[in-house]
Formats: sequence, structure tokens, C-alpha cells
Amino acid sequence: MVGVGLLVVPLGAGCGDSGGSDGSGPIKIGVPAPLSGDSASAGQDILAAAKVAAAEINKAGGVKGRKVDIVEADDQCSAQQGAQAAQKLLNSKVVAVAGGYCSGAAVPAIPIYGRRSVPFVMDASTNPSLTDTGKGKVFRTCGRDDNQGLVAAKFMTGPLGAKRVALLHDNTTYAKGLADAAANSVKQAGGQVVYEDALQPGQSDYSPVLTKVASTKPDVLYFTGYFAEAGLLMKQRKQLGLKFTLMGGDATTDSTVLKTAGPAADGYIATTAPLAKDLPAAAGFVSAYKAANNADPGPFSVYEYDAVKVIAKAIGDAGSTDGKDLIAALHKIKDFPGITGPITFDQKGDRTDPLYITVQVQSGAFTAYKKLDKTGGTWVDAKTS
Repeated sequence: MVGVGLLVVPLGAGCGDSGGSDGSGPIKIGVPAPLSGDSASAGQDILAAAKVAAAEINKAGGVKGRKVDIVEADDQCSAQQGAQAAQKLLNSKVVAVAGGYCSGAAVPAIPIYGRRSVPFVMDASTNPSLTDTGKGKVFRTCGRDDNQGLVAAKFMTGPLGAKRVALLHDNTTYAKGLADAAANSVKQAGGQVVYEDALQPGQSDYSPVLTKVASTKPDVLYFTGYFAEAGLLMKQRKQLGLKFTLMGGDATTDSTVLKTAGPAADGYIATTAPLAKDLPAAAGFVSAYKAANNADPGPFSVYEYDAVKVIAKAIGDAGSTDGKDLIAALHKIKDFPGITGPITFDQKGDRTDPLYITVQVQSGAFTAYKKLDKTGGTWVDAKTS
């Protein structure tokens, strides 16, 4: 658990506070997330995690006696709403932003924050282009699609023994990026990509898509879209009696997918970051989250919690809430003790050592399954290693 006492430092007098903070009132941190629509459960989880982090900071005295306030904005996981949410947060005078579940909503938001030098620490937006083009003002507590795509390819061509891989996405920025990354890594590993196409999100019957995939005779289908469609794919694959293995990316690990798929989810495997319940340093957060929300935290909650905490750390280190000062302070952070592990940002703002594992649905719940050892060459039990 982060020692929030380290955050209580003097704020530099006379600093030009970005986001409109007057230097004496609450410090406002924005949280853009899909609070409505198909991804609302993930967005609400992210918002709840941010509030847990802020509550801990405030309980410890805040930042130099200043309370941290969380300001939410619904980006609906869409480009149009992503831009509107960004402008809303700037109008609310936030000094920094922690969130961004959907890469597609983050794309138009990044230049809006950037023009005001408001740092954006993303908890789940994994498309590589976001930090590649973020001009050093965008950061991630999560990994990137090319990190995850490599792990997925190694698992499919390794433990699963797949030689023929099908890839299915939904044409969103996140899903297409992850599919492309997985395709490149599968080919580099000697596998063959026999199918790569998109489904239309929001439909109720994906049987024609699954039948088309099956006609290419894949050993495994890797779906890189979101959990609403993943649950239907699991259910309808079983109804059709298709034998290929179905895997998914990290956006399919929301617990809602288990309700949609029912028993058809058993054995489903996904690539994702480590689960909150399996992170020793996250035990206090998990307890606080459950107490506040009467529910278990979702897969990206710990990365949102760390995003808020690392912003607070940067404010303390900078002695200022000026955006340029915060950006500089974030770049200087080394081995920040996050509950997801030590956090250091590279020159682009990416986390230097992101970790992806595989999880499997066992007895109706996502459970840590396999991960690569430190050499990156051997798969070991993710629960005990």
C-alpha cells in the first residue's frame, strides 16, 4: 500500500495551476469512463476505484491539507463522447485525468487535454498509438496491445499448440490494434493466420460469423473485442458444437460475460493483466472496494487506483498542480510502489514493465491460469509462481 503521507508536501506559491485549481481548494482529478452503454459496468468499476483511491488520500490528510475530488465524465466508449467528456473535465478545472477504458474514446480526448498540458494517465486504453503520438503528456499504468498481442501469440502457439489462428475484432481502435498485434506475433512465432475480420457490435446472433470462422478450420479463435459480444460468442459457439478453442483479450474479462455465457464460459481463456485478488499489494484496496461497493473490483480497477495515486504522488513531488510541472514529475517517477507493482514511465509515457497473464473461467469465475516466467520463454502456473 502506498504511503500517502509522502504526498503531503508544500505546494509552490505562485504556480500557475492548470485546470483552474486556485491553489487552496480541492484538487480535482478527472475520470473519463463509459458510465452508460454496453461497457457501463467496466466504467462504473473504474469510477469506484478512483473514489477508493481519493478517499484514502483524503483520510490521510490529502495533499498538503487539500482534498482530492474525483470529477466523472461519461465517454460512452465512443469518439464523439470522448471529446465531449474531455471538454467537460477541462471546464470543471481538473488538474489531471485518470481513466480511459476505451482507446477509441481516448483518441480524440488526448489532443484536447494536450493543448492545456493536462496529463492523462490511462488505466486501460492500450492502443500503442496513444502514447506514440501523445507528445509525452499521456501515460499508462496498464500495458499496450503489442505487449498483450505477443503474450497471446506465445500462448496460442505454445501451450495450446495452435498452428492455425483466426482473429476476430469489432473495428474499434482497441480491438483492431490488438488483433493486428496478435497477427504479427503469431506469424513471427511460425503460426498461420487463417482468418481476420470484424463483427458488428450490438448484434444478438453471431452464428453466421462463427460458421464462417469455422470454415477456415482454425485451431483457435482469438476475439479482441469487448465482453458484451464475447459472452454471445461463447454461448453460440457451444450451441453450434464448434470445436476450435475460443480465447479473448482483456476487454472480455468483465464478470458480466459470465452471466451472458452461462455454463458455456467454462474453460474460456483470456489474456489480461493480473487480477486484483491475486495481487498481494492490492489486498487493502480489494477490502476497501468491497466495503464501499458491496462487490468485487473488476479487472481494470487496480490500474485506475494506481493512476490516481501516481497523479497524487506527482503533485507532491512537483509541489504544484501546474500541468507542465505534473507532466515533468510523472516522467521522473521511478519504481512507484503501485498495488499492481513498481511503476516507472518511459519517455513516451508507457509503463516500462507491464505484465500480462492468461486467466481461465473455472467454476464460474475468472481464475489466474498461466504466465510467462521472467525469461519470457517458459509458461508457469500464474497462481503459484
